Amino acid sequence: MELRVQGGRAVLAGRDDAGEREVDPRSLPLAAGLAEALHEWAEVAEAVLRTEPPAEGVAGALVTRRGRQLAGRLAAEMGAPVEFTDPVSGERFLVAAPADPEPAEPAPEAAEPAEAAAEPAAAQAPPPGEPTPWGTGLTVAAFTAAVVTFTVVTLSVGLGETSGWLALLANVLVVGGIAPSVWLARTVPVWRWVAYGVMAGVPAAWFALLLTLL
Repeated sequence: MELRVQGGRAVLAGRDDAGEREVDPRSLPLAAGLAEALHEWAEVAEAVLRTEPPAEGVAGALVTRRGRQLAGRLAAEMGAPVEFTDPVSGERFLVAAPADPEPAEPAPEAAEPAEAAAEPAAAQAPPPGEPTPWGTGLTVAAFTAAVVTFTVVTLSVGLGETSGWLALLANVLVVGGIAPSVWLARTVPVWRWVAYGVMAGVPAAWFALLLTLL
């Protein structure tokens, strides 16, 4: 089975006696949200290909990484390897299905209830997840927001002296160009803080520009 992007939509292709067939992921019994995630990834990939050269930039790397993650989930769902075609570089990767977990050893039949009750509750609890670096993350987000706000305001004011429509067009082009990267980076552990800063900086810049018009 092959996962590819075609016309901004995710397509699964396979071969049978009649030849190659393409199906929509929504037509398959996949886990909740997986088909929608595949189509969302395909739409972002199509937007990235229109806004920057192939295989260049952070957005292209995020598209490739997200595609391989989804191919891994799909392989786990289908129980079979999935061939992933990178929409950015055109390379093909074979993503194997995860191996079946080893069966757990059966508990001894002669286990005493008193021994089970004596086990500490902490030993049965799952290990805590990695803490979220709120201090560092918010600092990065605040710095990014300040840089984005200053850049957008400076650019808009400079172009506004020539033409208000030119400043508006520049804002639309800038936001449209970075939107795919920001949308993908919001789920990446490190880059999400930069994405949060961009998402806060752009509206702050627009608000500051509105105040200058009053």
